[in-house]
Amino acid sequence: MKPCLADYNIEELKQILIEMGEKPFRAGQIFKSLHAGLSFDEMTDLSKPLRAQLKEKFIDIPARIIETIKSVDGTEKFLFAFSDGNVIEGVLMRYKYGNTLCVSSQIGCRMNCAFCASGLEGLIRNLSAGEILSEVICVNKYLQGGLGEKRKVTNIVMMGSGEPLDNYDNVTKFLRLVSAKEGLNISVRNISLSTSGLVNKMYDLANENLPVNLTVSLHSPFDDERALIMPVAKKWSIKEILPACDNFFKVTGRRYIFEYVLINGNNDTKRHADALINLLKGKPCHVNLIRLNEVKEKNLKTVTDKEAYRFLGILEKASLSATLRRRMGDDIDGACGQLRRRYLSEKDKQNSNEMPYDNAGVNNDGVN
Repeated sequence: MKPCLADYNIEELKQILIEMGEKPFRAGQIFKSLHAGLSFDEMTDLSKPLRAQLKEKFIDIPARIIETIKSVDGTEKFLFAFSDGNVIEGVLMRYKYGNTLCVSSQIGCRMNCAFCASGLEGLIRNLSAGEILSEVICVNKYLQGGLGEKRKVTNIVMMGSGEPLDNYDNVTKFLRLVSAKEGLNISVRNISLSTSGLVNKMYDLANENLPVNLTVSLHSPFDDERALIMPVAKKWSIKEILPACDNFFKVTGRRYIFEYVLINGNNDTKRHADALINLLKGKPCHVNLIRLNEVKEKNLKTVTDKEAYRFLGILEKASLSATLRRRMGDDIDGACGQLRRRYLSEKDKQNSNEMPYDNAGVNNDGVN
């Protein structure tokens, strides 16, 4: 597969052009065109021979939207296809302050969290920086947005398929590309990065000069119970995660957020709420409670609204900063990986129904 030209920053594009015998100033033009979602054929400010060379050597925008589903609440889900045939999904959430796009960083996932559909088939492969970027480019173009202040995607959450810190180099490069002033120029302060708690990479991220909103999936205040929900907890304990979070705050000045998916009969009791308070009270953090988006293969049940607000009330009474996330996109395969799984299942079903026959009406196995 040809490399993706959107993987490169302007300085790297200059070097590529020099090696092709072209003027390096063209790098800025190409960078802007790529981030605007233009194909090589649409880059009419470049000569035809240069466009032909680029087309021969590189992929322009590697993702394309092949399906969209819109919720009654305005949330929109996208299925993206890549040139190698793999598919991922993203979700656009519309708020008063702007449009937030949830992007994927990997095809599949190897974290195998108990409530998530993304990891049911394991990790297929990492997405490159340009492939992650292309999700944003595609949706921004879909919304008829431009670059800089004319962009329509204003915020990004890295909470789709995959563990961002398991694809560390590509994700940090994506953050620099998407925030480049010559392109979409989305401030990293408007980007949230969600991790299951890869402690070593959390320390690395703090030193990248990328002050994103760090969000850590907690889901239980008890290590043994958390390990049943998130296998990664067998490697990194809560006692190791908390200092990494505190270090991120110390280095970046950005408070951190804990995601807590409420699972009926699992982590939603007063005992859990009290332990959460003891664990986090006084820390520069916020707890984001989420009602489980049920995945049929996982056999876990969500809580009722009453139960969710009861849990929230316990935290608030103890003056722990917490909110209950508004439900969005429940009617459009809202959980990570669900749309992708439905698409692949339908594709497999279609392929199985297309028995190949030769001209004599006999299938390839020679059976009438």
